[in-house]
Amino acid sequence: MAGRRRRRRGHLRQERSPLAPPPEDPTPREPTTRREVAIPDRPLKKTCHASSSTSTSMSGPDVWADLLDSLLLQIIALLSSFRDLLALIGTCRSWRAALSSLPPAFSFNFPPLHLQPDDYDPHPHRNYVKHSLLSNTKWQLVDPAKQTSSLRCSAPQNRRVHMRYLGCSYGYLIFSNLEQCLLVDAYSGATVKPPKLKSTGNHDIYCGFLVAPINSSNSRLLFCSRSSMFQWQVGSNSWSEHPLDVERILQVVFFKGEMFAMDLLGRLHRISFVPQLNMQEVAVMWGEDMVVGMSYKQWLVVCGDMLLLVDFSVSIDPFSGFSGTFKVFRLDSTVEPAKWVKVDNLGDNALFLSIDRRNPTFSCMSPERWGGKSNSIYVANPSADCNEPWSVVELGEVVPGTTYSSEPIMAPRPGIHHQQLQSLWVLPSLVYGVG
Repeated sequence: MAGRRRRRRGHLRQERSPLAPPPEDPTPREPTTRREVAIPDRPLKKTCHASSSTSTSMSGPDVWADLLDSLLLQIIALLSSFRDLLALIGTCRSWRAALSSLPPAFSFNFPPLHLQPDDYDPHPHRNYVKHSLLSNTKWQLVDPAKQTSSLRCSAPQNRRVHMRYLGCSYGYLIFSNLEQCLLVDAYSGATVKPPKLKSTGNHDIYCGFLVAPINSSNSRLLFCSRSSMFQWQVGSNSWSEHPLDVERILQVVFFKGEMFAMDLLGRLHRISFVPQLNMQEVAVMWGEDMVVGMSYKQWLVVCGDMLLLVDFSVSIDPFSGFSGTFKVFRLDSTVEPAKWVKVDNLGDNALFLSIDRRNPTFSCMSPERWGGKSNSIYVANPSADCNEPWSVVELGEVVPGTTYSSEPIMAPRPGIHHQQLQSLWVLPSLVYGVG
């Protein structure tokens, strides 16, 4: 009996990380965890473990593989964490295939993962042109719904080249150094290497983003410079260059099948690809509430059927110093011209923002299901020196300058992009059906 107990304890110490890929995933990874966590007694996870074991106590894996698609969609809608999603896609191949067949408008009700780089410079504004050695780029992924475990990831160790960070899109981190560029899956470490970009105008490229999941037939990678936009059709052998006559692009989002971009001046643009790549400004009227205070940063966030603009305005008090407040506006396109309308309460929603606006933003419905807070904004803290990896701010709450770290409020040039990977929120690429 004692021997059996010892063997059982040894087996528990060898469990996979809860954030590690499911057994069927062929991509090699080397996850580690801070602490192993026993899987809670939840029906969905019982199902996953039963089908992946040799136990015959259930009817067999075909029972789960033959579930109706309508029932499977109801199960997916109940997932409250990325770990739950891993359990689901690890159940059987048909469940994994179902993920890739979800409609584009489908949204999960669990939070994104938090990515914290290991070697981030806490004072990046002192050196905006710093390039990092890609092989030294490492990061940690933490699920806000399951904070007791983490997954350590890194860029390929054989890529000993210096590259600057250009953004994150559909689960891929985008790096470049003039001609060369590389896309690294933030979760698996898998890479995609586009062809070399040979142009005289590529020296001032400042951001990059995908327009669709990397394995989609219509996926493109876009780079923006001060005067041009470069386009690579994924799978092709060359880039195309198009003139870009707008201020510096700060952020790109996808809303109701269309792509929108916000520039340095806060103007909204619509990007289209037919008959050719072009960008057109959207006429939007600014409300009176949007010009109160000094706007420091703005983010676009898709929240259900709303396109939101989150504004962080700062004020200076001679006694208390800097303080800031988040305000939220929704785009009302039923009037001409469209206008931003103030939102006083987010309801049963939470928003997720990163300081670097080249990174994606997210929204999550019913955050209390995984221990989160409604009507709140989760901000990824830019420095590993902060006491917490992210801050949670209720909409309308005053944010003291000392609470938020000095970076968001004190950085003197908010329109300038950093060259290093910063703390951000990300959904792994397999969430978009490309795992």
